[in-house]
Amino acid sequence: MSWFRTYMRSSIGMKQLMGATGLALVGFVLVHMLGNLQIFLGQETFNEYPIKLRSLGALLWIARAGLLMLVVLHIYTALVLYFKNRAARPVAYKSYRPRKATFYGRYMTLLGVVLLAYIVYHLLHFTFGVVLADLSNLTDSAGRHDLYSYVILSFQKPVVAIAYVLANIVLCLHLLHGLPSLFQSVGLRHPKYNTAIDRLSLAIVTLIFVGNTAIPLAALLKVIPGGAA
Repeated sequence: MSWFRTYMRSSIGMKQLMGATGLALVGFVLVHMLGNLQIFLGQETFNEYPIKLRSLGALLWIARAGLLMLVVLHIYTALVLYFKNRAARPVAYKSYRPRKATFYGRYMTLLGVVLLAYIVYHLLHFTFGVVLADLSNLTDSAGRHDLYSYVILSFQKPVVAIAYVLANIVLCLHLLHGLPSLFQSVGLRHPKYNTAIDRLSLAIVTLIFVGNTAIPLAALLKVIPGGAA
């Protein structure tokens, strides 16, 4: 197994691990988005959604543990590669004029830090009910936790809705660089396929942005019925 340890400690191994964990996390973002979009199906359907998730029991906790491991590995590999790059050039360029790198590609580490802060905030908000705690204890007519009203009332506050929209802009900028880089890390970037890969990446990012921002914007503009304070 020494070859495997050597491989995983190499820049290539780290990049491929970061790409694999990133791909898995994109899959989670898409599934999570589809679950959240059930809010447009109404209060009954949306409030039943977390109950169905909790009915999975141990499987849900296994999935959460796996997701946490993916996030930790993704952050770890990103940090290792960042410091390796810094060590490779301890003296900064006197004049740096990138020809192909996008501005968001040059600030991937900073975008990642902002995303981590957003994830923590999101968990405190909708998972632990710490944010706007006075709204997190609402119940519907069936006596269930009224997540539907909690989400809508939360996003009817402009500061909260705008914060989520801005966070998703950061997420999508991160993915605009990360998705094409993923294909390069596993050796699939080729002039013959690059255009298709870039278009696919843009389509996925656009889908995520539209799906994730539709809820806060619809709530803020009171397009979703119910939940009015």
